[in-house]
Amino acid sequence: MKCYIIFLLLILSATVALGNKKKSRMDNREKRDLLRRAKRRWVLSTIELMEEDEGPFPKNATQLFNDRELDYALKYHISGEGVTEPPMGIFSINEENGMVYVHKKVDREVQSSFHIKFDVLDKVTNKIVDRQLAFDVEIKDINDNPPIFEKAEMTVDVNEDTEEGDLPVNLLARDADEENSVNSQITMSVISQEPASPKIGIKVVEGTRMSQLTLKGCFDYDKANKFKVLVRARDHGVPSHSSTATVFLNIKDSNNHPPVFTQNEYKTSVNEMAEDEVILRLTVMDKDTPNTPASRAKYKIIKGNEDGNYKIETDPKTNEGVLTVIKAKDYEETTLKNLTISVENEEPLFVCGSDNSKDPAGGVAPQTVNVAVTVIDVNDPPAFEKKIAVVYEKEETEPGDMLYTLKATDVESNGIRYEIASDPENWVTVDPKTGVVKALHKMDRESPRVNNSYYTVLIHAIDDGEPPATSTATLLVHLGDLNDNKPYLVTNSTHMCGNKAKSIEIKAKDDDVAPFGGPFAFSLRGEDKELKELKSRFKLDPDTGESATLVSLKDLPYGNYTIPLLIEDQQGKGAKEDLHLVVCDCENKDVCKSPKPKSSALGGAGIATLIAGLLMLLLLVLMGLLCVCGEQFHHKPLVLQDEGNQTLVKYNEEGGVSELKAEPVFVMTPTSSIAIADGLKQATIPLNQMPSDIRINDINGTLRSQGRSMGMTGQDMSMQTSSYRSVWNTRRNSSRSGAMTYNQSHSLMSDVHISDLIERRLYQQNEDQLEFPGCCPQVYMYEGIGSKCQSLDKLSQSSWGDTLDFLQDLGPRFNTLDGICHQAMEEKGIKL
Repeated sequence: MKCYIIFLLLILSATVALGNKKKSRMDNREKRDLLRRAKRRWVLSTIELMEEDEGPFPKNATQLFNDRELDYALKYHISGEGVTEPPMGIFSINEENGMVYVHKKVDREVQSSFHIKFDVLDKVTNKIVDRQLAFDVEIKDINDNPPIFEKAEMTVDVNEDTEEGDLPVNLLARDADEENSVNSQITMSVISQEPASPKIGIKVVEGTRMSQLTLKGCFDYDKANKFKVLVRARDHGVPSHSSTATVFLNIKDSNNHPPVFTQNEYKTSVNEMAEDEVILRLTVMDKDTPNTPASRAKYKIIKGNEDGNYKIETDPKTNEGVLTVIKAKDYEETTLKNLTISVENEEPLFVCGSDNSKDPAGGVAPQTVNVAVTVIDVNDPPAFEKKIAVVYEKEETEPGDMLYTLKATDVESNGIRYEIASDPENWVTVDPKTGVVKALHKMDRESPRVNNSYYTVLIHAIDDGEPPATSTATLLVHLGDLNDNKPYLVTNSTHMCGNKAKSIEIKAKDDDVAPFGGPFAFSLRGEDKELKELKSRFKLDPDTGESATLVSLKDLPYGNYTIPLLIEDQQGKGAKEDLHLVVCDCENKDVCKSPKPKSSALGGAGIATLIAGLLMLLLLVLMGLLCVCGEQFHHKPLVLQDEGNQTLVKYNEEGGVSELKAEPVFVMTPTSSIAIADGLKQATIPLNQMPSDIRINDINGTLRSQGRSMGMTGQDMSMQTSSYRSVWNTRRNSSRSGAMTYNQSHSLMSDVHISDLIERRLYQQNEDQLEFPGCCPQVYMYEGIGSKCQSLDKLSQSSWGDTLDFLQDLGPRFNTLDGICHQAMEEKGIKL
């Protein structure tokens, strides 16, 4: 019994231990079920959140845990999208218990999922104690976006003759909600159209996400040429969203109206044998848009033109049919011609049936009209047996030879006459009755009017009808060549590049043809001595052919050369030609280099000569300056000492005086008196009242006075008796009063005495001179009597004595001059 109880206890203990172990294994398995392996990192299961969830926030999203919490004091940390990466601030975690929170609503169309990393750290050491885990947050879509058309408004051109069925209009809309879900599934429909007929629908294009408009019936441009169609796109979400797009259809006119002739039949006429003449213009009416393929007409002659005498074309400006006769029938053969003409458009015609189905117009015949053409009899021109005749004649043949006889017939005429229509060189003549053509002058094959040895003459045959009719024949005269031209150089001047080539090519030409032309034989010509000298410099190699090569045997100096040549044709007929050759430097080109521009340059000797001349000129200038400076240096102290130059006293003379100026003169009167101007006073001194020390010099006829007079010293007075002129040469007298120096100048010139002097001179003119009127003195202008006011030069003889008090008050105008003079004198260091 006791053993039994012990056995039961052992079994119970084993059962309990086994149960605990099983529970532990179950817990571990549940933990492992929350984890899954991904590239050596554990990733938690995906967590779903509803898009645009309104909260309240923060809101629990999930809770994280780790089995290392038994060994460490853990804290939880998350990072990644929505936490530490944009968009941030959406998720956070409780570090203590691992609860993850959501803090704001999320738009799935901005970001549909978040990948967040999860770390477990030790609170004490702040170190990661386990591998990094991760979990995904997926945003669950709601229907919060409507479908959006790629183009909310479209304009499309559609032809009027578009077949019933699909229209060339494709529509595409997109929904931003989750793809391949009911929220993004779209259905389109036409909700309205203007005008309402014909009916426009829409269908899905198989295998694509696009939809296409469809047509049931036919467009009629005349009724409506613009349509407005409103299309709606709706998704299948809850609640459903939709949007619209507008399609504008522009209907382009097509050919649904046939052209119609404006007349039921046409009549016209044409002259017989007329050519390239417009005889009729046919008009049509078309209701389609003008100047389009739907309205442009095409005309065709379908009957009556079997011989091809007529053609019809469309005038692009008027859309008319232009009927032209290429060559009319002969009146004797037919007098009336009936033509059947049809018209249709460039674009094929279509007809829409009453049951709104398109009826092909292939079986509809184009409209036709009949045109009656009447042929009018006219005077037919004569007909030549040969319109073109060829004759052969040697050039330079003597005039008078018969060349050809023309023959023309006209059944309607009794007489035909012939005349020359074109003969550029006036070489031929024709008999007006018989048509015999003869040479009038010698013919030259080398004439510019001869083309390839053929000379063309046009001859008219004119009948006697009313009006006269004319036909034309062509006579081609082939001129056989004679050796009547000499060969010549194509160009008689050329150049040779002396620095490059030693030869040049010369070409010859002969206006005659073989065997009277080339190839030619070239040779040098000249007298024996000249020819020998020429051959020592040049040779011709080769010297036969259409051209020859002139070779230089020596190095020729640059310059001009004349080379005499003899050129002979195949028959030995030669010509003397002179070739003008320029030997020049071509540098790197094939033509002579341009001459250098004319210029002059000084060499070393020229420059030295120029410099020497300039130095000599400079030396002469310096010597002149030294001389002038020397004179001034010698003269200036004398002026300052004796005359008081630069003083105000000096400037009481008008214009000033220089040191070498002639002195005032006395003028003797007829009464042998001396007129003296002293200031404002004027007096006459008779000769008998002159001082006794004045004497007459008999030798030179002058009066001389020495001594002292009028308070002046060193005065000399001379009077020349032959001219009654008295000169008083006043020597300078310097008087010093303190620091002031002044002088006096005496002038004995006056207007009255000058007038007397001139009259005396005129009186003494020789009698023989007065006999010649051209030599007599003439009065040019009489200005009347002199002014009573004395001129300024009379103030030179002062009557105020030696006092200078008047200088202290000369008026406001003089003060300005006084300031300028004082400033200049102070700068030069001059003292009064």
